[in-house]
Amino acid sequence: MDEIVVEVRVNGAPRRAQVEPRLTLADFLRERCRLTGTHLGCEHGVCGACTVLLDGAAVRSCLVLAVQAQGREVTTVEGLATDGGLTDVQQAFRDCHGLQCGFCTPGFVVTVTAMLADDPAPDDTAVREALSGNLCRCTGYQGILAAVRSVVDERAKEAS
Repeated sequence: MDEIVVEVRVNGAPRRAQVEPRLTLADFLRERCRLTGTHLGCEHGVCGACTVLLDGAAVRSCLVLAVQAQGREVTTVEGLATDGGLTDVQQAFRDCHGLQCGFCTPGFVVTVTAMLADDPAPDDTAVREALSGNLCRCTGYQGILAAVRSVVDERAKEAS
């Protein structure tokens, strides 16, 4: 199969690679970019573990081909934090025990980050709807929901 040159910005850095047309964005990130925070669970777009931001929108990277990201900006969980610290979303997941084994956590963190960029003050129904595409087998979701509520409440306090 002929390979195609793909040029993508990943976490702000330009990346260029020759790829097979069928290579998924998830595999490109993990294998070519060595960014293993993007986890592969179901590889059918159901679990949300592979969620990344593509031009700021949350997408399942197992359903996007690397060639579809040509010329676009991809942000993985590794690219969310600045200065080596945790984002407020990551810190809230830690503080509110919104993780257990951690496998699903990167997908949840990226999903929440995108959701809050679109709606900085979601109600509980909107939060549950936004998170409905991410599966966790360990936590029971209460810590995850508490983490999101914590971030929303803290940001509201800072804004006032």
